Amino acid sequence: MNTYDFDLFVIGAGSGGVRASRIAAGYGAKVAVAEEYRLGGTCVIRGCVPKKLLMYASQFGFALEDSKGFGWRVSEASHQWENLIRAKDTEVARLERVYEELLGKAGVEVTKGRATIVGAHEVRVNDVSYTAGHILVATGARPELPEIPGADLMVTSNDVLAMERAPERVAIVGGGYIACEFAGIFKGLGKKVWMVHRGSKLLRGFDEQVREHIGSELAASGIQMRLDSAVAAVERKHGAYLVYLGSGEILEVDLVVAATGRKPNTVGLGLERVGVQVDGQGAVPVDSYSRTSSDHVYAVGDVTNRINLTPVAIHEGHAFADSVFGAKPRPTDHEDVPFAVFSQPQVAAVGLTEAEACAKHGAVRVYSTAFRPMRATLSGRNERVLVKLIADDKTDRILGAHIVAPDAAEIIQGIAVALKAGATKADFDATLGVHPSVAEEFVTLRSARHATASQS
Repeated sequence: MNTYDFDLFVIGAGSGGVRASRIAAGYGAKVAVAEEYRLGGTCVIRGCVPKKLLMYASQFGFALEDSKGFGWRVSEASHQWENLIRAKDTEVARLERVYEELLGKAGVEVTKGRATIVGAHEVRVNDVSYTAGHILVATGARPELPEIPGADLMVTSNDVLAMERAPERVAIVGGGYIACEFAGIFKGLGKKVWMVHRGSKLLRGFDEQVREHIGSELAASGIQMRLDSAVAAVERKHGAYLVYLGSGEILEVDLVVAATGRKPNTVGLGLERVGVQVDGQGAVPVDSYSRTSSDHVYAVGDVTNRINLTPVAIHEGHAFADSVFGAKPRPTDHEDVPFAVFSQPQVAAVGLTEAEACAKHGAVRVYSTAFRPMRATLSGRNERVLVKLIADDKTDRILGAHIVAPDAAEIIQGIAVALKAGATKADFDATLGVHPSVAEEFVTLRSARHATASQS
């Protein structure tokens, strides 16, 4: 009988790794986790939490401007970036301590340092080797810089969250959710912002109507959009950064943020030593039980590049522990996962896009409306909300729900429950709305257009 130092060794103490560690330990497994940076991973330390705190800060900038239409007279206000970052750091440190306490109470042994796999059941951290019956890779992903001249002059979201001073002029390169979120943050803090994206629309992979709407809304908020534009080079000159676009335009800014994608953290882990394959993006392919191509080695979270969301990583880690240590085998469920982009306005969705629904189900009915929200009638802001439902034409079941609006993330959570429960359009129609609210539009949509795969 094999005897190991641990039943489970987890590499990475982010959302997925911590959940897997705690649940496995709860089943009686002897568990260790190694983390080379800080407990909490991307979400707590350099992602969801600090980024949303910055978003909250920037919302006050928009609110101060809007308040004039409601009778408020606010004397000249200024924002202290240093105070915001200090407060953010305090909260992140508190959450890191919470993670440490949770692991300690669960009996998980925490080792600080970079872990590498050196054998089928062996991991090395800080030149000390540990053996384990199972190894779980939960190392997440990191932001990438584009391969252009001057790329080393650009910063990533990691760097923005640690900056001591805020720039006045910002160029954000990219059109994904991170780019949209930081554009809103800097704009709300009163900065001049350009978004440079090589595509014709933002948020690739989202519903096409949503993509068009959010682009218009960000432009209406005063963000300077440069779509169908590629960055040829970045140069430092006379205390500023010059961003050379393929069109010939040159942007002079104080900060260039690269939000052009993330890459799984697999380099140097030693995966090849145990036959764990990675794909062209460096991600670890796994099956529905998070098993890799090597026995006893599993992977969860962003390193697998499935659905890169914190709740998904937590779900994957929990399902892994249930399956391997709890005698309750269950695959991960990636169907109807709700998600949100904390841009301003927010984008949120659950289920299929219109094009996906048509491709998968044939004929569908599409219900959508765009309108000026009540708040904008007095604020005077040029703002419009989008609400959209997609229903199967045969079964009436709701296949997708999409919204672009303030607090869209809060709204979509309840809609996600309905989709998971198999709600139909008739169920939505039978539900009374909360008036006056944006959310009520989901239960008052009546006019439909029919769509098929050939039309989408």
